[in-house]
Amino acid sequence: MTVTIASAQLTVSIDTLGAQLTSVKTAAGTELLWQADPAIWGRHAPILFPIIGRLRDGRYTVHGREYAISQHGFARDKAFTLLEQGESWAVFQLEEDAETLAKYPFSFQLQVRYDLEGASLTKTHTVVNRSGETMYYELGAHDGFRTTLFAGERMEDYYIQFPGQGEIHPYGMNEKGHFTLPKLTYPLEGDRMPMPPRVFGLDTVTLDDLAVREVTLANGRNPIRLTVAFEQFPYLGIWTQTSPEYTHYVCIEPWSTLPEAEFTSSALEEKPGIRALAPGQSEALAYTVTVDGIG
Repeated sequence: MTVTIASAQLTVSIDTLGAQLTSVKTAAGTELLWQADPAIWGRHAPILFPIIGRLRDGRYTVHGREYAISQHGFARDKAFTLLEQGESWAVFQLEEDAETLAKYPFSFQLQVRYDLEGASLTKTHTVVNRSGETMYYELGAHDGFRTTLFAGERMEDYYIQFPGQGEIHPYGMNEKGHFTLPKLTYPLEGDRMPMPPRVFGLDTVTLDDLAVREVTLANGRNPIRLTVAFEQFPYLGIWTQTSPEYTHYVCIEPWSTLPEAEFTSSALEEKPGIRALAPGQSEALAYTVTVDGIG
């Protein structure tokens, strides 16, 4: 089921499958969100929970027990319940079931709330530990934003702006898609990273030391600027397909936790940035996308 919320500046659609954004349109009808071409990348903006990334051998341990789970966890493929909806907001909820308990041994509640105010969309994830032991989890976004919005544009016209940064220090990455040390150093063009990420020889640019937890996607050929502010998320991933003919979008991905790395343990509780909730405890992690230059 698709749920639609709107303001005077934006119309936003969300699928109850995965509580995933499927459309972000300006009042003029310009689509800003990647439209999930299955021949390229068949998703729009999946929620990553309870893990981020691809695990070594698809397995991890928690409290000494081993579990198998697929890349990015299961939330993106589960049907959420629509709890409430207003003209400019909506709340979705996911709880554990027999399938999730076989992959992730915790009783949980994940609520995802979308609030649209003018040209800003805030997405708040509230996680509740309903089990009787400490619950460990990872949570991330994977929002794909369209590039080449208008005729004649190229991916190379776009850039990501990092306020206050003259260079970036991403993790390396091995052939299995796991992060490596030492970190790399790349100078920016002023405070701008050119597109696509592969200009640095990386599948994913992953950062954890930004001066400001905010980035802007823009180009010099149209006035639209899309800013993602993610103060509550210590990690940021930037990704798109590596084949040149596929580069019509870029994913800007706030993450709570560093995904699988060559230098980390397979124990969930030992992952860098892992979130831990005591029984009955809850916490909320939010980020905001603001669109400028749309009139």
